[in-house]
Amino acid sequence: MANTNGKTSTDVPHPRELAVMVGATGALGRVVAQRLVASGLDLLAVGRQEEALKKLTAGSARMRYCVADISEDAAIETIAREVGSPVRIAIHAPGVPVAGGVLEAPPEVLAQAVNIKAGGMLRLFRAVEKHLVPHSRLVAVGGHYGFEPTAYAATAGVANAALANLMRQLSWALGERGVTAHLVSPGAADTERLHAMAAASAAKRGVSVAQVLDEMKQESAIRAFTQPEQVAWGICLLLAPEADAMAGASLMLDAGRRHGLP
Repeated sequence: MANTNGKTSTDVPHPRELAVMVGATGALGRVVAQRLVASGLDLLAVGRQEEALKKLTAGSARMRYCVADISEDAAIETIAREVGSPVRIAIHAPGVPVAGGVLEAPPEVLAQAVNIKAGGMLRLFRAVEKHLVPHSRLVAVGGHYGFEPTAYAATAGVANAALANLMRQLSWALGERGVTAHLVSPGAADTERLHAMAAASAAKRGVSVAQVLDEMKQESAIRAFTQPEQVAWGICLLLAPEADAMAGASLMLDAGRRHGLP
């Protein structure tokens, strides 16, 4: 896919350290992007939909974008051409297709989800590798179903489990360079997508949306959804030098949905 840079070099002030993010145009990603810029980083947003990227970056001299499909190997070179300063943090937070439970999920959709999550993270790493410095972070966002197997979320479970393993491998491979890899694992996030899913479930079952949302909250120890602002906080927390000690760790931001032990 062709690359499109949202702003020319003359439009952007002298570059600071860079955050590169896949998935910045989603409801969760937008909050993360804004917080990264507020923390003092420039942002390169990567995605497939140019209009959404334009909307995200409009009006900010510290944000620019790159059109690339992270599910394809061509994205490596496309992104790499746009990275011209030290990468402080690279974040991979794309959505994956939903295919229902393991009994009905088509194998090709399952494979597509793994390609986007694990394969996409590896492509992002290779695109920014030359610009990583000591204390740089590789961060993947992978939901709690990667740790909490369930029969009704095949793509989320399998793809995020693969992603968790990949981040551990990257931590071992890059540790001597002072570069660490982390997994941020939110639970059900309070976004438009969650409410749309609840509405669809309510219509199918003949119950109210409020009832479905309440049932979903009961899966949390604190009876709450994870807020996008909480995920943004967790990601920015990893920018601290002290976060080196979390190399390869999973930061659970699931509002207590996980029942199992590590």
